[in-house]
Amino acid sequence: MNDIYTNNYVIVAIFLILGVLLPVATVSFIGPLLRPKKPTKEKQTTYESGNIPVGDSWVRFNVKYYIFALMFVIFDVETLFLYPWAVVYNKLGLFALVEMVIFMSLLVVGLIYAWRKKVLEWN
Repeated sequence: MNDIYTNNYVIVAIFLILGVLLPVATVSFIGPLLRPKKPTKEKQTTYESGNIPVGDSWVRFNVKYYIFALMFVIFDVETLFLYPWAVVYNKLGLFALVEMVIFMSLLVVGLIYAWRKKVLEWN
């Protein structure tokens, strides 16, 4: 009894194909059919909170802002990893504790590196 529905790889492949095709089809084909299209000059301009756009829209920002945002995301994901680990800590045992110590030490090394590179300063 080895038909197509019992093969796990086929099911995963179907979900991957649907996960790619449905958003592409929605954005590319169905969206333009359903949304209103009435272009005007005001709709084509850059939106700046109702103000008249001034200057060029391509402005250079300090790279520290991006690095600070990436660090926020990294430590936010760390929190997401810590919560489920803490919930099932009693079932996992000593091995999980060692793995989490390694994980946390890598994050501390990254934080120390960012601190020495003065990424956390806004001046």
